[in-house]
Amino acid sequence: MDRFLTEQEFKQFRDLIYDESGIHFSESNRSILESRLKERLRKTNTETIDRYHRMLLDDKSEMKTLLDTVTTNLTRFFRNTMHFQTLENYVIPDLIKHKKETGGKSLKVWSAGCSTGEEPYSIAMVMKDKVPAEIQIEVTASDLSLKSLMTAKEGFYPQNKVNGVPEKYLKRFFEVKNGGYQVKDEIKQLVTFDYHNLKNDSGLRSLDIIFCRNVIIYFDEVAQKSVIEKFYEALNKHSYLFIGHSESLFGMKTKFEFLKTDWAVIYRKFLQ
Repeated sequence: MDRFLTEQEFKQFRDLIYDESGIHFSESNRSILESRLKERLRKTNTETIDRYHRMLLDDKSEMKTLLDTVTTNLTRFFRNTMHFQTLENYVIPDLIKHKKETGGKSLKVWSAGCSTGEEPYSIAMVMKDKVPAEIQIEVTASDLSLKSLMTAKEGFYPQNKVNGVPEKYLKRFFEVKNGGYQVKDEIKQLVTFDYHNLKNDSGLRSLDIIFCRNVIIYFDEVAQKSVIEKFYEALNKHSYLFIGHSESLFGMKTKFEFLKTDWAVIYRKFLQ
């Protein structure tokens, strides 16, 4: 079978993307990388793969665009219902109790790898519904895809994108507009969107919850451990980590505790 990239070129681009983002392309998903590179060569009117490689080294904006195209942005509102049941019935009540005992005035959440915004808005809706008014809600949402972040910030979704939203939230937190649904300002103002590469430290600290689901599955073991360690440092002494249903910290040396609730398995940082 003809390959778009030689073995040397594949290794060259694979290593460059890994160094920039921690995303690992194996032989099994090589075709995805090759198709995205073909697309970028066409859109940048670049004649050869070698010239495009030099462009990436010289032009950080093109590197961001390439990383945007190679990341998958599959998401939906209230994805993995069991996680949101855990958030609503276990995590939020426990954190509210802890805040009242310690005098905490805010609840801080990070949705890492937020794609087009469905996850952080889902989190914000549950928090708005369940957290007492005297506790301030702060949701930070980040992604590697600038295109996805633009959609997220707009907060407008067609009918087929809101199918997972509970009816009570759809009526309360959305406005029917232009044949779709617009997230209301009372929810939008709780969420701050920002570009972030998980390979780097976010600078966020004193977080109570981190959602990072179906993201580290694209990283190799070394990059996964690095990201998880950064999450641990970013979290409060009493806090929680949600990762994807198909992801696990099993076998990884971390300081997180494994926690099995009535609804789902999550992780917690619990320092006395």
